Amino acid sequence: MIKYSGVNHLAMATGDMDRTIRFWRDLLGMRLVAGLGQPGYRHYFFEISDRDMIAFFEWPDVKPVEEKEHGRPVKGPHIFDHVAFGVDTDDDLWQLKDRLSAAGIWVSEVIDHGFIHSIYAFDPNGIPIEFSHPVPDCNVRREPVMADRDPTPGAKEGAEPQPGKWPEVTEPTPKLDRKVYPGAGSELFHGKK
Repeated sequence: MIKYSGVNHLAMATGDMDRTIRFWRDLLGMRLVAGLGQPGYRHYFFEISDRDMIAFFEWPDVKPVEEKEHGRPVKGPHIFDHVAFGVDTDDDLWQLKDRLSAAGIWVSEVIDHGFIHSIYAFDPNGIPIEFSHPVPDCNVRREPVMADRDPTPGAKEGAEPQPGKWPEVTEPTPKLDRKVYPGAGSELFHGKK
């Protein structure tokens, strides 16, 4: 079974990288750890934790999206609702709430979802963001909880991955045939073009 190490990065888009840097690095305190770029293209990475990052492409014609209440149902094509970041303590949650409020950025009250406490806000690009802290003595990773009164058939199968739902790999790529191709940034970090 594959063991995942976290979210390497979420890739978002902005039309104003400096405004994005001011929010994510200077207000939220996430370090700017990598930046790729050339004329007409930027891709900057901010450190969320020792394993997770959020990144932004800067494209000149990108405009902030219209703010939509987190979790509010929509109709038609839609791909993304919000991104939630974990914090270590409830005090961290309140500190973030106070920082956002002091900066004149709308932020919700602290909401109790039973297993987490959360606040909600929007970044300068209109991206809906949530910050959450687990409720003490309620660890859904350790003890999953299905509180849906009418769960889907797949959910009724339980928390663990179910074998046999997808075809098995019968022809894995041999190690000698594995090739990694240079992409944007490889020339900056490895001298490859």
